[in-house]
Amino acid sequence: MNVEELSGLPPGAVSHFREEGIEELYPPQAAAVDAGALEGDNLVAAVPTASGKTMIAALSMLSAVKRGGKALYIVPLRALASEKKAEFEAYEEFGVTTGVTTGNYESNSEWLSTKDIVVATSEKVDSLVRNGADWLSDLTCVVSDEVHLIDDGNRGPTLEVTLAKLRKLNPQLQVVALSATVGNAGEIADWLDASLVDTDWRPIDLRMGVHYGNALNFDDGDTREVPVQGSEKQEAALVRDILEEGGSSLVFVNSRRNAEAAARRLAGVASNELTGDERAELAELAEEIREVSDTETSDDLAECVEGGGAFHHAGLSSEHRSLVEDAFRDRLLKVISATPTLAAGVNTPARRVIVRDWRRFDPSAGGMSPLNVLEVHQMMGRAGRPGLDPYGEAVLLAKGHDEMEELFDRYIWAEAEPVRSKLAAEPALRTHVLATIASGFARTREGLLEFMEETLYASQSTEEGRLEVVTDTVLEYLESNDFIERSGGQNEEPTDDPADAFTSAAELAEREQETVDLRATNLGHTVSRLYLDPMSAAEIIHGLEDADERPTALGLYQLVSRTPDMYQLYLRSGEDGTYGELYYERERELLGDAPSEFEDDRFEDWLSALKTGKLLEDWAEEDDEGVLTDRYKIGPGDLRGKVDTAEWLLGAAESLAAEIDSEWTVAVREARARVEHGVGEELLELVGVRGVGRKRARQLYSVGIETPADLREADKGVVLGALRGAKTAENILENAGREDPSMEGVEPRGGARGDSSGSRSEGSNAGDSDQNQDQDQDQASLGDF
Repeated sequence: MNVEELSGLPPGAVSHFREEGIEELYPPQAAAVDAGALEGDNLVAAVPTASGKTMIAALSMLSAVKRGGKALYIVPLRALASEKKAEFEAYEEFGVTTGVTTGNYESNSEWLSTKDIVVATSEKVDSLVRNGADWLSDLTCVVSDEVHLIDDGNRGPTLEVTLAKLRKLNPQLQVVALSATVGNAGEIADWLDASLVDTDWRPIDLRMGVHYGNALNFDDGDTREVPVQGSEKQEAALVRDILEEGGSSLVFVNSRRNAEAAARRLAGVASNELTGDERAELAELAEEIREVSDTETSDDLAECVEGGGAFHHAGLSSEHRSLVEDAFRDRLLKVISATPTLAAGVNTPARRVIVRDWRRFDPSAGGMSPLNVLEVHQMMGRAGRPGLDPYGEAVLLAKGHDEMEELFDRYIWAEAEPVRSKLAAEPALRTHVLATIASGFARTREGLLEFMEETLYASQSTEEGRLEVVTDTVLEYLESNDFIERSGGQNEEPTDDPADAFTSAAELAEREQETVDLRATNLGHTVSRLYLDPMSAAEIIHGLEDADERPTALGLYQLVSRTPDMYQLYLRSGEDGTYGELYYERERELLGDAPSEFEDDRFEDWLSALKTGKLLEDWAEEDDEGVLTDRYKIGPGDLRGKVDTAEWLLGAAESLAAEIDSEWTVAVREARARVEHGVGEELLELVGVRGVGRKRARQLYSVGIETPADLREADKGVVLGALRGAKTAENILENAGREDPSMEGVEPRGGARGDSSGSRSEGSNAGDSDQNQDQDQDQASLGDF
């Protein structure tokens, strides 16, 4: 189908696609058009990666806009939201506007009401529903990207419930679900009342195989010689082989440590194929990476990048990941070793994908377990980019002939598993039942169950009564914690129906329950609006109510670290003793009832939360980022994640404290501000000035400048001496409200206070006044700005 044949799109859209080099639709795209994508019909497109799913979404959304509607594009990851926003912003040339929203779960983002296309994560859309965003009722088309992630136990229920709510909110809503090829695409289409496009077509050939010995054995019976030389590892031989013909490689491994180790080795392989210009560009990229943070991880990544390789995992900061992804897409980086997080939708294709590790540690199994087929196929789907690669190759590694045959049977020739709803798990229902009641989607038990009947879980459930039982358990929990109230039902007048005499007590009780009104309390509304797991809210409330004296920062950090919304640091070997001692030293600061040390699992969880809280306290005591990542054996991305989550949870705790009239609201607010900026209490005013982060605040404080008012009056030479950069000093003085911030002709002066040398603790940022901060070349790190 030629793009000129398309109708029902905004004027200029077809010209735009032609300018982008799109003349003919791919077969899956043409099939989507034939299935009614341009007419507002529901559609499930289950097609391989790189087969044109985004174009199907674009055609559906643009046709909805042409009909006077509004479109929503739901993505699973923030990184993918940014990528899609950049892609859709090109439509502004013919008058279609795009907005993106991924954070601030307390906002209804009303500014998006003026946008034609909105890109958001499923969690953000869920929060928009909870916060009553009026513009959601204007939606006429919603696209759910990577809809197979409904199968994910963490994020899947949110996507599932959100789609059900949007369909109830807008009965005529067009739903377009995009997915990898899965085992039950038809079942998903039935749930969404949608037509199905299910194909394995790809724009370039994908050859899948297993490397064993010195040969790559493909699924079509063909072989390719790829000898392993000397002590060389299989993946190194495969990377070298594809680099020699100008291709790039993605290597998937099962842990962060393995990703970093593999990257060091493979960068040595890639280095042999670099040109002089590429080496110069990679050296510049390595410096950018070092400037992101002053951590060992940053240095290790930069060293790999200089050789043309990189690693990618969740422990990296978002800036690190973006730099690596962009350079790999540009084919400047030749090889990336990654954990499976890179396979989750971000556009990073390679000519050859190598799945080195097809097992990973599974705590529930107590050992290594095979990856599922869908996950491996997602990795393999990264192979081959149209226009750059003549083909794509996806390779598994085998050590023996029997293992090779197992890999063909398990992955190469296998169908992906069916997508199964995870909604019936109590933690998921706890959150979504409260939100459903608080947002008015259900006002009775019967109404709640009717809404649940619209979910994928209900359509898949074979266990009669399971959903009702779990729902009733959740309702009891929510009521016992004062998040909901029930009224009516039990006060109904008895009827004269003779059939009642033969009705069982259980049936009468159920009938009575169905007429009971459900209402969220003020506290319940607050919890739902804050996007908290109700169990997190209950833990925080009980902790605050238990406090007999003003809570310390550590007490509050450990409290929020105990909640289900915080991923705790786990205890490494021997650390139970270390944090057990810390517990006894600072037991009085901790909020709530501690478990007995004889309750092994509960006590270990308590200590894990204490370890996480101590990390946050160390950060708020201004310990250096590099010191913390080394001390706690985490990556800069992990540190940033813990800080961000703690800031959010403490902000929520502040709202909850106000709701329950707690006297500790100010203490919570200060603890949140300290963890947000990573500073001691005495620096909180200074870091409120734009451009003053934790390092600069400590440098200013050390010369006697303690407040924004001091910045407006202080000797400019002293300010310049503390900040060591005229442009930086001018900007900060201007942001502080100084009438004449110019540093022209000003000479830096010293004069640090003797009682505040800037060292608050070992490795503190405070003593870094000269390190890596010559003039205006301040090294950026977490909390600087």
